[in-house]
Amino acid sequence: MSGYELSEMLEEEERPKKRAPWGVIALVLLTGLALVRNGSGEFDVGPPQPASAAAADARAAQGAFGRAPAPLPYGVPDRVRISAIQVDAPVMPVGLDVDGWVGAPPPEDPNLAGWFTGAVSPGEKGTAVVVGHVDNQQGPAVFYGLGALKKGNRVEVARKDGKTAVFEIYGIEVFEKNNFPGDRVYASKGAPELRVITCGGGFSKLNGYDGNVVVFARLVEVH
Repeated sequence: MSGYELSEMLEEEERPKKRAPWGVIALVLLTGLALVRNGSGEFDVGPPQPASAAAADARAAQGAFGRAPAPLPYGVPDRVRISAIQVDAPVMPVGLDVDGWVGAPPPEDPNLAGWFTGAVSPGEKGTAVVVGHVDNQQGPAVFYGLGALKKGNRVEVARKDGKTAVFEIYGIEVFEKNNFPGDRVYASKGAPELRVITCGGGFSKLNGYDGNVVVFARLVEVH
């Protein structure tokens, strides 16, 4: 194999694969999004749930943040930090599992988040998705406190290219898994956005958590 052919092969391996249209992904996620299908739910107080006042409003969803930074090129995320709830966790890539659910990081590691590779990378134009467990059999996990976040809190995603994408939260909501608004949550808003998702809502030993907590955020800085 020539040096040129090897270079072409390496470039092809590093180039992100063509992504499925959001309409297709949303349908898959709508029918089966759950991160902790067997969450423990055995704590005296369950994870915090978003207040109704934290819902994403139409003005924020339409981009009322002033001048936003230019979208970043593709870049694999390395860590996610949310100082308001003391989150500082490594990020691993996740896809869809054999049942069509968004794959989650191994539940044995409570401080580990997952980047859904079927979406854009954090900072690119479009909607990036980061997921993580709310708890495991031992106790709270990485996104246990997600529902306690407030509008204006920030999420930082450090990427392996050395850039850090900083997102400002404009909404936190909980949605029933059986009535999950996939298009509203995942569709591109025309700017770099981020969704951070974990389980939430009510819990039963038979069905686990009945909802998902979703954080809506938009890119406001790049370091």
